[in-house]
Amino acid sequence: MTQLPPVTQPWLPHPDPVLSPLTGWTRGHWEATADHWLGHIRAYSSPLKASPRLPGPVTRDGERREGMETIGRSMLMAAPRIAGARGRDRLELAAWYREALLAGTEPEGAERWPLGVTCKSPLLGVTNSIVEAANIAFSLHIAREWLWEPLDADEKKQVAGWLRHHARLEVWGNNWQLFPAMAEGFLRSVGEDVSGCTGARNVARVESWYLGDGWYTDGPEHAIDYYNAWAIHPYLWAWYKMTGREDTPEGRRHLERLREFVGTQSLMFASDGAVLHVGRSLAYRTAVLAALWCAEISGVNPLTPGATRRLASGVLANFTAKGVGVDGPPNLGWYDEHLGSCQAYSGFGSPYLAGIGFLGLALPPEHRVWQDVEEPQPTDGPAAVRALPDAGWTVISDGGLVRLTNHGSDHCGLPVGGGTDPDDPHYAKFSYSTHTAPGTGVAWEDNVDGHLALLGSDGVASRRCALRATRTDGLVSGSVHIPQLHGKTLPGTAVNTVSVVHGIHELRCHLVRGPMEYSVREGGHAVAGATPVDVGTTDNTAWAGNGDVYVAVTAVHGWDEPRTTRYMDANAMGKHSAVPSLGAERNSEETVHVALHTLTRGPAPSPEALQAAAAVVVSGTEVSVSWAGGASQTFDLRTFVPWDGQVGK
Repeated sequence: MTQLPPVTQPWLPHPDPVLSPLTGWTRGHWEATADHWLGHIRAYSSPLKASPRLPGPVTRDGERREGMETIGRSMLMAAPRIAGARGRDRLELAAWYREALLAGTEPEGAERWPLGVTCKSPLLGVTNSIVEAANIAFSLHIAREWLWEPLDADEKKQVAGWLRHHARLEVWGNNWQLFPAMAEGFLRSVGEDVSGCTGARNVARVESWYLGDGWYTDGPEHAIDYYNAWAIHPYLWAWYKMTGREDTPEGRRHLERLREFVGTQSLMFASDGAVLHVGRSLAYRTAVLAALWCAEISGVNPLTPGATRRLASGVLANFTAKGVGVDGPPNLGWYDEHLGSCQAYSGFGSPYLAGIGFLGLALPPEHRVWQDVEEPQPTDGPAAVRALPDAGWTVISDGGLVRLTNHGSDHCGLPVGGGTDPDDPHYAKFSYSTHTAPGTGVAWEDNVDGHLALLGSDGVASRRCALRATRTDGLVSGSVHIPQLHGKTLPGTAVNTVSVVHGIHELRCHLVRGPMEYSVREGGHAVAGATPVDVGTTDNTAWAGNGDVYVAVTAVHGWDEPRTTRYMDANAMGKHSAVPSLGAERNSEETVHVALHTLTRGPAPSPEALQAAAAVVVSGTEVSVSWAGGASQTFDLRTFVPWDGQVGK
């Protein structure tokens, strides 16, 4: 079990080793951090408070949109801070945010916010106002007594009109369906007109995307990510509450799904507070905790109050220790600024969506989650594996690190477009972890890490196209994809992949079908750091390490060329990064390739230990593995994942 080092910032209280023996953090630390982050906004405030200009990039929508986003998202942090303090917080936040809200929604005001437009191409204006309407509605619900009730009748009419405009708009077919529903839900809860709104329909659409184990896909495509934690679950939770439907069959069903989600998501945080790095919009950081707090507030949390605070405080303490929000507003990145892993829709106020992860402050100081002694979180114990077959994921915690084997998410539709979506490296890799990040920029163009690539004579790597099928069976999981190259599916090709996890290892096996002139390459995790990463190769292994994290890929069958590749400014975890990989030429149109992937924060295994980790026998397309610990598995690459057998056209 890891005890976090105390964070010594002048604005933080002293650690409390009695109440919080694992992190030292208490409610006082959370309040101080919220006040510190919200204080940054005041430092960059506009005259009427509705349009602060923080450091950082501006999207094509312009500064007015970014100022609106800064207020809407920081209100997610301010609202629970206000509610938990019963309006008597140190910064007197309620009055400040009421002023900002009125200035932003004043139709002819000097700092009025842009009105959103329906989400359809070509766009005729700003759509992000719909998102902020949802964030504001959520915040008004959490701190209604202090943010809404003090407004006079005309002021309420003005704010309600702004919300209603956005509640009536049609939106994109993913988690955005919940944004108009949020605005409508709050309006309904305070007796305002909701004619022309379609919240119930939108909620039903999102509920139809449920997979299992508490997880939803973000729309109809294979996009599984933290939008479950920072949008889908908290906004469904709030909608059922605001509309008085908590005790309906649908409301009770959602609370059960919320319980299941927290039970599985709680396995995705390492003991040092590091968060599994997967999916888009990762600059939202602590928003990943929102569903945990929703479950605690509603009494469906499978974790004890002490374990809940330990997990949440570990995450916030880790980001704070890495400098997030310390010397200025949270930037666009993970720890340090890294624009390469951010999206075109992210501006200087975007990271403040992290505020929804402070929702636990809405609980009163006397609540058990703030008063109980910290208890271990699920990943503080011995190594564990949890398969999520409906999501196609396997989660492995071992040695202070959590990794994810991904056979369920790709964020890619068919037919394949000609562009290169910057989100895809955070969905399309075979594995992710809490202490590594996929390569971006030129590293994503090369597409070495976490990937099986077919390479033509020009050296351009194929991408992992939309999954054709997936299957998870205990420690063994697999998927089938058609490689894409230059924006099109590669004719005559298909890749069947099966992963077997065991401790710090994953045996990754591929059946590759395609023209034999295409060679293949298999990459491990990308390791990054502030200084150049150590790398090396032996006859059959390539490895990289940064002094904390060690990753290796070892040739087992069908590989003959270990190598390493270095990058600069291409990884969210650090300026310098490196990837170990294996390469091979192919001598037939159907080939089998097996590699042992190793990822650990413990001592680097010796070459002899890597060789002895698994005994593998390949017979045609059948693979048998016997692990050094005694476990064994046998599977056929051709049949493990049922699919229609149609190769790329």
